[in-house]
Amino acid sequence: MKLAALIAQTEVRLRAARLHYGHGTDNPRDEAAYLVLRGLGLPFDAPLDQDADGEKIENLVAQRIDKRIPVAYLLKEAWLDGLAFYVDRRVIVPRSHVAGLLKELRRPVRRALDLCTGSGCLAVLAARAFPRARIDASDISAAALAVARVNQRRHRLEKRLRLVRSDLFAKLRGARYDLIVSNPPYVSAAAMRRLPAEYRYEPGIALAAGKDGLDVVGRIIAEAPAHLERDGLLVCEVGDRKAAVQRRFPRAPLVWPQEEVFLLHR
Repeated sequence: MKLAALIAQTEVRLRAARLHYGHGTDNPRDEAAYLVLRGLGLPFDAPLDQDADGEKIENLVAQRIDKRIPVAYLLKEAWLDGLAFYVDRRVIVPRSHVAGLLKELRRPVRRALDLCTGSGCLAVLAARAFPRARIDASDISAAALAVARVNQRRHRLEKRLRLVRSDLFAKLRGARYDLIVSNPPYVSAAAMRRLPAEYRYEPGIALAAGKDGLDVVGRIIAEAPAHLERDGLLVCEVGDRKAAVQRRFPRAPLVWPQEEVFLLHR
């Protein structure tokens, strides 16, 4: 079978299964290409007229359909802003809107912090966006930091990227940064109960954030200014919680470059 036909066949199967997307792709066509190409160890620009062995990916397709496992977990690989990251079920699948903003920030950055780092993806991207900066990446989860360490090594950032186990700023007392980025937990209790099966493979500690989804975000807004240098910047993702943030923090000087992300200047 040709590669193009195998992707098309897989798309038909995924579409019929009525899966939920959102872990790297948002439609069955892209999901099929992702699963087939990377499942066969091929680049995304591989010639589609080459022969492909469908039996090599049959188990992956079956698990995606029957068990609703996200492709990133099946492949142990996720992509964000053109970079590949190792992932497994100890971390959420990278998909942060903050990634696209990093390259747009025109400011000197000597020290940066990725708060709630998970896989370490935003810390790695920050290191690439600011090649002279030293980066701290913190998470409360030792399991998540083990995954972040894999990505730290994969992207050869052992000398510039420091991993810290910390409940937000607890182990970072006295540290100040030019830039803090965060994709923290922000899913409300009601939304957690409605999560599709695919999201239930992700660690709940990285998603759930209390009744209104702002338990962690509220702490970040309160504590971040003390850890920002003069003219420092906090970039924080809150998903669909913009209205809730504005209700809870009506006087906070937040700027919204995207519906899902706010900025807070010191």
